[in-house]
Amino acid sequence: MNGGFHILFVCTGNICRSALAERLARSVLGPGSPIVATSAGTRAVRGRPMAERARRELARLGGEAEGFVSRPLTAGLVVTADLVLAAASEHRAGVVALHPLAAARTFTIAEFGVLARAVPAGNVVCHPDPVRRAAALVAEARSLRGLVRSERPDIADPYGRSRRAYRIAARHIAESLAAPLGLLMSAPVADAPVTRSPAP
Repeated sequence: MNGGFHILFVCTGNICRSALAERLARSVLGPGSPIVATSAGTRAVRGRPMAERARRELARLGGEAEGFVSRPLTAGLVVTADLVLAAASEHRAGVVALHPLAAARTFTIAEFGVLARAVPAGNVVCHPDPVRRAAALVAEARSLRGLVRSERPDIADPYGRSRRAYRIAARHIAESLAAPLGLLMSAPVADAPVTRSPAP
């Protein structure tokens, strides 16, 4: 990603969950950020717009759906991603099947949110460079995998369901992204204490 950091969100059709997550992340990261958020779907049809109810939930949360189109997940996208966040465990399995070496940097969105909340903040915000900070967050989360568990690792698919289902999915995504995006966007701390993570 030309020296940047690439977060890839993955779901099934790339018109609801991963699309919402991508655009929510972009709204927080802001234009010109070296941390880039994109998305794809394991069974996506290329070129479809975001589902209307997903668009409404995104707008309610402050995101912008303009210009979004779906695309299928490929091994190439996985290879170039520094962090892959999947809507559900089945999507994580699909990512790893395409590129097994990505297993260490692939999580579900909800799982990564739980892990990020457990990461000692000083180990991440001590890095003023956003790309180094993002890499540190992934490393810290990886070290806690298996030690900190998510009770709800999957985001339920709202496609074809009620407005309430979309609201629940959007809220789950937003809550899961709050901790990692908060760490990435916090003001750098020059002498933030660094805590040794427990051995994996």
